[in-house]
Amino acid sequence: MSVPNDENAPAGPKLLVSLATYNEAGNLEPLVASIREFAPGCSILVVDDNSPDGTGQIADDLAARLPRIHVIHRAGKLGLGTAMLEAMAYAVKNQYDYLLNLDADFSHPPRFIPALVDGMRDHDVMIGSRYVPGGGVEGGFNLKRKVMSSGINWYARLLLGLTSKDNSGAFRCYRVSKLAQIDPSKVRSRGYSFQEEILYWCKKVGCRIGETPILFENRRSGVSKINMKEARSALWILFRLGVSRVIG
Repeated sequence: MSVPNDENAPAGPKLLVSLATYNEAGNLEPLVASIREFAPGCSILVVDDNSPDGTGQIADDLAARLPRIHVIHRAGKLGLGTAMLEAMAYAVKNQYDYLLNLDADFSHPPRFIPALVDGMRDHDVMIGSRYVPGGGVEGGFNLKRKVMSSGINWYARLLLGLTSKDNSGAFRCYRVSKLAQIDPSKVRSRGYSFQEEILYWCKKVGCRIGETPILFENRRSGVSKINMKEARSALWILFRLGVSRVIG
């Protein structure tokens, strides 16, 4: 892990942007530059799962050259959910005000970061949403992705009692003081169902959840890690959570 170097960060809410990476060598450096363009005072945390393409080394090189870049190296591909839990623990430990997460493949354009941060004035979680007016998907989803996304979101609203429209997207900003109230040992998800489950726990600790429209874009480099096995696992975990919610 890199040594914290936040001493010269600009005044204002202390913002940490987290990136969970696995084989994102072609995206990481330009993405960091774009994030800094729209959030100049932020710190950036890269949680890399021992990417064989050298993503972790690129992250270390960025941390050596640029201020407020931090890196966590993990032993292997341990799952998106555990990467997010590490980022949340880091944000709590280092007393950030906000934790903002986005995918490391440019599918979440950094130009929407200011809208997410601005929404935190009245909310504890802000979701970059594809499914509110003004939001959407570049070129539209193919049938497989559309079924997966629609199914997960419908499931989450039905089983977890969520009212937000986009519960499966990872482009979000959290109030760290509310994350500190969540017991991480209770979080069951290790993969993509983490996105829905963490909203459930946020709601349990009284978070005000809002949404702002974003355009989900196609990744610029590399390949997607989403597959039907992950989707089936997510549906099963959400079903178990929903049953637990009903029976208390």
